[in-house]
Amino acid sequence: MQEHIDRLRAMKAAAAGSDKDVEAQHKRGRLTAQERIDLLFDQGSFNQIDTLVTPRYESYMGGKGSRLGDGVITGFGLVQGRQVFAAAQDATVMGGSLGEMHANKIVKAMRMALSYGCPFVALNDSGGARIQEGVDSLGGYARIFDANCESSGVIPQLSVILGPCAGGAVYSPGLTDFIFMTENSYMFITGPDVVRSVMQESVSQEELGGGRVHATESGVAHFLSADDRECLLRVRELLGYLPSNNQSDPPYIPPRDDPERRCPELEQLVPVDPHKPYDVRQVIGSVVDDGRFLEIHELWAQNMVVGFARLDGYVVGIVANQPMVLAGTIDIKASIKATHFIRICDAYNIPVITLQDVPGFLPGTSQEYGGIIRNGARLIYAYSEATVPKLMLILRKSYGGAYCVMSSKGLRGDLLYAWPNAELAVMGAAGAVNILFRNEVKAAKDPQSRGAELAAEYQHKFNNPYVAAARGLIDDVIEPRDSRRVLIRALHVTLAKRDRHVPKKHGISPM
Repeated sequence: MQEHIDRLRAMKAAAAGSDKDVEAQHKRGRLTAQERIDLLFDQGSFNQIDTLVTPRYESYMGGKGSRLGDGVITGFGLVQGRQVFAAAQDATVMGGSLGEMHANKIVKAMRMALSYGCPFVALNDSGGARIQEGVDSLGGYARIFDANCESSGVIPQLSVILGPCAGGAVYSPGLTDFIFMTENSYMFITGPDVVRSVMQESVSQEELGGGRVHATESGVAHFLSADDRECLLRVRELLGYLPSNNQSDPPYIPPRDDPERRCPELEQLVPVDPHKPYDVRQVIGSVVDDGRFLEIHELWAQNMVVGFARLDGYVVGIVANQPMVLAGTIDIKASIKATHFIRICDAYNIPVITLQDVPGFLPGTSQEYGGIIRNGARLIYAYSEATVPKLMLILRKSYGGAYCVMSSKGLRGDLLYAWPNAELAVMGAAGAVNILFRNEVKAAKDPQSRGAELAAEYQHKFNNPYVAAARGLIDDVIEPRDSRRVLIRALHVTLAKRDRHVPKKHGISPM
């Protein structure tokens, strides 16, 4: 028996790689696949599967070869006490390139995660398709994409880019719920050499598809971290807000924060003057449990803030206009950002709380040519489609189409509230007067004074929350300091919500 045990140990040691492999990875400023697994999972809880898988060919042209495990670690373990499946590509084995058996291991782990209702985390560090295996490699990518699509909305799928991810490999992360990147990772469809030869454009890997580019410009990356260690800790943090699957509720944590706590500081945080900016994240921090807020897409489309928090121990998704950026207007990127987040919340049974302070959609030819109509329509579709509890609080402004779009009663918002300084109307008072009383103002002896007088009258009659409250379009007008307790009480009653759509194969979201 000892002879058999010794042989098994030798094979598993070979699969784990050598000290030389570890050193090479560390020189790149990156951790090894095994070190990443150890950081992600609770200590000693990870169970590897398919350790001894090998490719069909022991060696390839040029004398290169794979090793046991074929360049990817797959298995399951505990993250904060809950079961999670993962696949970690090993860049020390043929550059982490994906071949047939490498792909089969990943797909097997994904299918198991789907069958057992567990989140799946992909740790990407790969040079791309294994050229030596030709179409077998491409077929492997297609099977991974299919598994991503089948799992979508059923189990949380997280992609973590910790090195190169190029060519067709980028589409698997693109199909998942969240993408994490580090400063020294990159993603692109075609590399700098191809761009240079085809487009006569000279660009570096970092400029073309580095982590910062995707976190700030393209919006592909939801999170950007300095290194592997920081990145994997953020993955653990995010998993703490997500349920294991779409049939489960998000993790509840008994609160230390008083649900009846008042927030008088809100009366100073938000200026009454609708033209003065403020940071809506301070409002969020004041209202949620212990001030803890995990922001998603922090560096992209910053005029819209989205992320996860807890109210009285229950996970909630926050969608908020950010007056500090573009006055909180909704543009194409903000629409895309909020739409994606709302649909994730709806898929995973997470109530959506909307904090509204919006003067409207961003005007201009760049927005119209870029498709603000279809992207704004996608935001409407997301709110209407969502069957989770939808609460809304108007902090200051709610003008025009933006009022309709963001969780209004017409889109089946559950409980809607406004502060007493809130302005709900088609537009601001000055703009309305300019349209309705243009001739009267022009004919006045003092046009400026008459315009101001009419604007004040319009403001008093129409631009306030009481007209909407009188029509039942909001459920109550509340003092800012009561925001936390009111939202928590609304959350408690709406958690029992059971809403269903008209039976259909699926809706058709705007393009």
